[in-house]
Amino acid sequence: MIAVGAFEVNLAAQNDETAPVGRMLIDKTYTGALVGKGVGQMISKRTENGTAVYFAIEEFEGSLANKKGGFTLLHKGEMSAAAQSLEITILTGSGSHDLREISGKMRIIQQEDKHSYELEYHL
Repeated sequence: MIAVGAFEVNLAAQNDETAPVGRMLIDKTYTGALVGKGVGQMISKRTENGTAVYFAIEEFEGSLANKKGGFTLLHKGEMSAAAQSLEITILTGSGSHDLREISGKMRIIQQEDKHSYELEYHL
């Protein structure tokens, strides 16, 4: 099954002076087939030559196609001058309530200042 919709995201930078990476708090509001909130943390690193990587753990709570529950999304993104990649998967076994058997992956589409998603999932 595929769920589509949009989300708004707020990222709040955290000051970690002793760590050689950036850290941000994630606060998302999902609309469409996913209705609810996503909260989490992101750790990122950009090198002097411009390559970058980020990892994030996001906890979603709300509903998917009118089924209530939550699950954990794992983000891994990489960027260089030659290529970009982004993988977002649902952590196996992280589903709760009506979504306890969920598995799948998410794709984020960013156009101008708008974000949307496609969640390919199995229940």
